[in-house]
Amino acid sequence: MTNFQDRMLRAAKLDVNLYEEVEADTGAIRQAMGVVVLSSIAAGIGSIAIGGLGGILMGTFVALISWYVWAYLTFFIGTKFLPEPQTKADLGELLRTIGFSSSPGLIRILGVIPGLGGVVFLAASIWMLVAMVIAVRQALDYESTLRAAGVCLIGWIIQGLVLLLLFSILGGPTKPV
Repeated sequence: MTNFQDRMLRAAKLDVNLYEEVEADTGAIRQAMGVVVLSSIAAGIGSIAIGGLGGILMGTFVALISWYVWAYLTFFIGTKFLPEPQTKADLGELLRTIGFSSSPGLIRILGVIPGLGGVVFLAASIWMLVAMVIAVRQALDYESTLRAAGVCLIGWIIQGLVLLLLFSILGGPTKPV
């Protein structure tokens, strides 16, 4: 457990070596999934006044699916459309590094403190985005941080459009009550 906690802390500290380590460690996929689950539970607890207990369960389920979809999109965009000459990666590497980039999301649990929710969630989102850019840069063996940020941005836009389409078809946050 100490190794897991240490890895989460190093990921939150934006330790480039940690992202290289989990990229190479094929056994770290369960740990990466654990980080995504813990981060989404923290978000659920931090926003329990809005989503209730059901929000925690649904949020965790959606976070796991989003993690996989995000990693796949990043893999596809980063290796097929925007590779650098040295880019060599597989989906597992992106699942592991992107999973650990969710580590800063654990601070979202502090959203339960009245008046802090918005600030905590904004700070966590920015911190997680920076961690993700580092994770993507390392997993795709990019030299350019700007290219990694571009891959993240393109993936975010595509995932957002897919979610918007799904919500419009199935109902969800975009439908009025």
